[in-house]
Amino acid sequence: MANELLGCWKLVSSENFEEYMKDVGVGFPTRKLAVGLKPDVKISNDGNKWNIKTESTFKNTDLCFVLNELFEETTADGRICKTTVTLDGGKLIQHQKWDEKGEEKESTITREIENGQLVTICIFGDTKCRRVYDRK
Repeated sequence: MANELLGCWKLVSSENFEEYMKDVGVGFPTRKLAVGLKPDVKISNDGNKWNIKTESTFKNTDLCFVLNELFEETTADGRICKTTVTLDGGKLIQHQKWDEKGEEKESTITREIENGQLVTICIFGDTKCRRVYDRK
């Protein structure tokens, strides 16, 4: 089922993304710019080694990881997270932890296929964002 995640995807809809960014601490100018972008996401793997590239006209990110191994992630907005990505059935589950002014914060990003689309759910506290991508 994980093979369904592989490929190139184009963002087609986004719900509550700005609120999610605000809650995780993304500054106002970056939020305003990011909310209007329609990035491409390219997911590939080689065994347990995975790569998620996000490309837009504003910023590109390249997330390389090994399933189930803790690594340091620098997010698009500059947060340094301790991140683990697991594969549960056909879902890639990215769990981020970071420190903000002495307080530990956590976010979970889940990627899965629903009706042929890549659905990304971002959760921080009570805030939930849903982003949907069509295969390119």
